[in-house]
Amino acid sequence: MNPPPPTSGAATTSSSPGGAPNTGDAGPAAALPTVPSAGPVGRPQGPGQFAEIWRRFRRNRLAMVGLVIVAFLVVVAIISPFSTPYDPFEQNLLNTLQSPSGSHFFGTDVLGRDLYSGVIYGTRLAMIVGISTVLFSLLLGLSLGALAGFKGGAWDSVIGRVIDIFLAFPALVGAIVIVRATGNGIVPVIIALVALGWMTTARLMRGQVLALREAEYVEAARSIGAGTGRILRRHILPNAVAPVLVYSLTSIGVVVVAMASLSYLGVGVPPDVPEWGRLISSAARYLSADGVTHLWLFPSLAIMLTTLGFAFVGDGLRDALDPKLRGGN
Repeated sequence: MNPPPPTSGAATTSSSPGGAPNTGDAGPAAALPTVPSAGPVGRPQGPGQFAEIWRRFRRNRLAMVGLVIVAFLVVVAIISPFSTPYDPFEQNLLNTLQSPSGSHFFGTDVLGRDLYSGVIYGTRLAMIVGISTVLFSLLLGLSLGALAGFKGGAWDSVIGRVIDIFLAFPALVGAIVIVRATGNGIVPVIIALVALGWMTTARLMRGQVLALREAEYVEAARSIGAGTGRILRRHILPNAVAPVLVYSLTSIGVVVVAMASLSYLGVGVPPDVPEWGRLISSAARYLSADGVTHLWLFPSLAIMLTTLGFAFVGDGLRDALDPKLRGGN
């Protein structure tokens, strides 16, 4: 008796040359299920670290206000040569001490110069000196602080004593001495402020490196033969630099105030340069006079806004980098 023929659509099996059974032409229904791809291993699927920091930063209203102020100041500093209605150095002794008007938005100073143009020009000087001073102080402080914290021993002792000596010296007096010795101008002011402003950055960096140099990932890098420079660049500096950056942002406003203080005392930029401190100094003799409040008011407001702007940005960045300070926002 012959076996019944196979039903229509049934799969027949045959033996492969290696002995493994092969399925017949069964159509798509017999295909093996595909495994969904898991994506790159170890790559985060959510927003990146910088996106998360920015999210926390922008939730801080004061930080966003500070960011707007800083952005405005930077833009004004960049376009200042093209945005002033008058030459900030142009004097008109027939037009001195004019009150604010349509032709002179902030009035005129004791030399007849347009005060609005002078304040705008002073913004450019403040941004150049403030940012340059902080960048050079950051470079010097990071290098010496990292070296002292990582090497320890004699390196730490020598650098620590140098820091103590500089911190013990009065900053304003030291800046005056350095500027007097090197001459008036923007570059001497930057040199003086860098020479007396890197110590706090170095101390912060040293403390961060001391806390991180015994971490497990640093020990692992050291065990596979990584050199000191590589360990510092790849493993310690990226994790230690955050609080130093926050301090540096905040200190830009402090540098601007220090520059204005030197100019007010007659040290720093030349007397004919319309810098904020110089403008306030020239208005000091008219503080009790009526109708000339604009001489010191607008330069003082510029200094205040600059200091507050960078302080708000620094505080906001600190909270964004460490969300525990704001309850984990």
